[in-house]
Amino acid sequence: MKKKFTESQIVSAIKKQESGIATKEVCRELGISEATFYNWKAKYGGMEVSDVGKMRDLEKENAELKKMFAEMSLENRALKNLIEKKPLTPQEKREAVTYLTTEERLSNRKACKLMGISRTTCQYYPKQKDDSELQDALTWLTDKHAAIGFWQCCYRLWNKGHIWNHKRIYRVYTAMKLNIRRRAKRRLPERVKQPLTVPTTPNQVWSIDFMSDSLADGRKFRLLNVLDDFNRESLAIEVDTSLPCLRVIRVLNQIISRRGKPANIRTDNGPEFISHRLQEWCEENEIVLMYIQPGRPMQNAYIERKNGSIRRELLNTCIFHRLSEVRAHSESWRRDYNTERPHKALGYLSPVAYAELHGKEHEK
Repeated sequence: MKKKFTESQIVSAIKKQESGIATKEVCRELGISEATFYNWKAKYGGMEVSDVGKMRDLEKENAELKKMFAEMSLENRALKNLIEKKPLTPQEKREAVTYLTTEERLSNRKACKLMGISRTTCQYYPKQKDDSELQDALTWLTDKHAAIGFWQCCYRLWNKGHIWNHKRIYRVYTAMKLNIRRRAKRRLPERVKQPLTVPTTPNQVWSIDFMSDSLADGRKFRLLNVLDDFNRESLAIEVDTSLPCLRVIRVLNQIISRRGKPANIRTDNGPEFISHRLQEWCEENEIVLMYIQPGRPMQNAYIERKNGSIRRELLNTCIFHRLSEVRAHSESWRRDYNTERPHKALGYLSPVAYAELHGKEHEK
């Protein structure tokens, strides 16, 4: 009944009764019971219309405060039951929201607000990534080339036509624990740098050098490496227990017979290279024999870089029992080095691909 009457009507009825009009007459005029009238009088007696409005506003404000206090008490109780440690990750916050909605009966919106997570994030569930194809490709590469690192894997995959970006490859690469721990280089004092000429055409400069290793039974063997400095192409890897000067000349003749002779050959000061026979052979074939300064291997940097790759990727990863095994693995490595391996200095092309590109540009 109280909702039918305004503050002014209630205050006016009370004032009529106070002026001497009988209570029954006032109640009959308004159509209310005497009990209702006396409830009005107990509540609004002695008030003006403005006072009644203020009191109603206060009652409404008190009701809202009570509601807020009840909600805060409920939230605090729920949080006390939930929190052992502060949830930080989205997954932990999702689990907290699930607990608040199921056990504490909070709404999803309220629980998300308490946990500081958006409802969109809370309702999102990541799709499982399928990296099986990339994993198979990386497994095949690292099984075949045990010493290659991440960027070698990247460019080999890209050169084969795969479109995975480097971030995805790195994520899978690290998840498979394929990282190779590199030894940090010790800093050396500053030294005078000798300029190393950069060839502009094939057969302009060849570099030759020796390496040594041992079989499983302890027998020593040597490798003769021949490299075209222009495109880093491995021209030969000769393997034997002994490689004298005559053997070096024979290998060079075999290479010349299939691709022509070089203008220059760069070597260190090993006994096979300072032999009079090699010098005479070079003079007969009009080839300039260039020696690096003693103790300056950086002047023969192209072949030294290749030696390091052979050591890491072939000699350090395999145990050989016979020379035939060394020759087979060396030739397989050489073919891969020339046709598949991407070289940073060549724009991540293989030596053969770089030579073909240079030939097409030269024809134009």
